[in-house]
Amino acid sequence: MALDHSCIPAVVLIVEDDLRLRMRAVDMVGDAGYTSLEPLDAAEAVAILESRSDVALICTDIQMPGQMDGVGLAHAVHARWPAIKIIVVSGQLKQQNLDLPPHSRFLGKPLDAGEVIAEMRDMIDNA
Repeated sequence: MALDHSCIPAVVLIVEDDLRLRMRAVDMVGDAGYTSLEPLDAAEAVAILESRSDVALICTDIQMPGQMDGVGLAHAVHARWPAIKIIVVSGQLKQQNLDLPPHSRFLGKPLDAGEVIAEMRDMIDNA
């Protein structure tokens, strides 16, 4: 009997080092009907992506600890896993100053839950 994958929720990586903001983003992912994973930096996010094939979207803050920031992570993900959708967020930087991969989206902080949920659903469900 074939498995019906349509009822398995999409997986979203939330790459945010601020615990309070990460927990809020995790709530938004759950409210959108998806499953979240929570790497703390770009290196951990890449390690998860190398070990899983079910990640549909990555939502990353730009400013993070480690050797790679969110923009670098977005480019690395796009180069290696072009099917994965990307949302980049920042409270300090503006979209016009960023070199983001094609088809990725930028959201400014503070994040609006309705906007984030709508963006995730649009990117994942219309893929």
